[in-house]
Amino acid sequence: MAAVAKPMQSRAVNTSPWYSLRLRKFGAGAIVTMLAFTIALVYLLPFGNMTLTAIKSQAQLAGSVDSPILPLSPETFEYEGEVHEVFSVPDENGVLHEWALVNKGRQSSEFVDPANPDAGLITWQGSWRTLEPSRVFDPHFGNFGEAWDLLNFPLLFRNTMVIAIGGMIGTLLSCIAVAYAFARFPIPGKNILFIVLIGTIILPSQVTLIPTYAFFSSIGWTGTWLPLIVPHFFANAYNVFLLRQFFMTLPRELDEAAMIDGAGPFTVLIRVIIPQSWAAIISVGLFHFIFAWNDYFGPLIYLLGKPDLVPISVGVQVFNFQYGPHPEYIQATSLMAMALPLIIFFLAQKIFMRGVVITGVEK
Repeated sequence: MAAVAKPMQSRAVNTSPWYSLRLRKFGAGAIVTMLAFTIALVYLLPFGNMTLTAIKSQAQLAGSVDSPILPLSPETFEYEGEVHEVFSVPDENGVLHEWALVNKGRQSSEFVDPANPDAGLITWQGSWRTLEPSRVFDPHFGNFGEAWDLLNFPLLFRNTMVIAIGGMIGTLLSCIAVAYAFARFPIPGKNILFIVLIGTIILPSQVTLIPTYAFFSSIGWTGTWLPLIVPHFFANAYNVFLLRQFFMTLPRELDEAAMIDGAGPFTVLIRVIIPQSWAAIISVGLFHFIFAWNDYFGPLIYLLGKPDLVPISVGVQVFNFQYGPHPEYIQATSLMAMALPLIIFFLAQKIFMRGVVITGVEK
């Protein structure tokens, strides 16, 4: 009896609009994620190279152009009181062995197996110069300690903290007061004054450099920290703009309710405005702290000839000139100099991003 062939049933393919939409969203998300990962990887490549250079020794850095990227050193083995270099040696079957070269020869050499030195010497036919030396991961974290001592990092750290924290306090006090006035007080011509203030952002610092230096020199402030701290007690257009934008997002009904209870303008600022503006205030504080930490030109001019007062930015640059033949020390000092700002940014990242987004989007 002949069998009746059944038609083949093809597997159903989901072609619903919902499935297609999910598939497109997944593809778009995968592309965006891959693009972001690639950009982040390219952006972090210099930081990775800096880190690897900082943990290499002078001998590792003195290798040829095709030397390994990682801090690798030749593997050695001590045999009968002498240190011998280890090579990757193939046997007659082509299997590689990690053996220490004991006696060098032109046509044959003698090796010893570090895993079994009691087995005696192993004779290998061939030129040992064609063998690839065995390397081990050998980071030199002692570069950080040596650079720390050579740079006198505690002194530079103290100087930088004094300048950065002093200027940050002045910036917050002055910018909060000015931004509060622009956001709440009915000042005649307030909008024109605010436009003039914002216009100072485009004024290059080089334009005011000579008259500013002449003024500070005439009052005897050069060679001190005062020119780097006191000017920040007179507000900054960029920070005033950020804080004003944030203050304008706060409802005025809160101010009026506080005034009904007998609060004055200063009490409203302390009890109402500031408690609700910590995100923006912390962002402004971080902006100035990072600026003061990285500022090089100002301290270089006003603290010239005062090595006991210079901050990290100037100290690291002078260190680079002195120890140019030692890139491992230079990169180690650079990593130590940027460690604290990175730690502060990551710890306050949530508040920092919230303050920047709100001040930049609202109004």
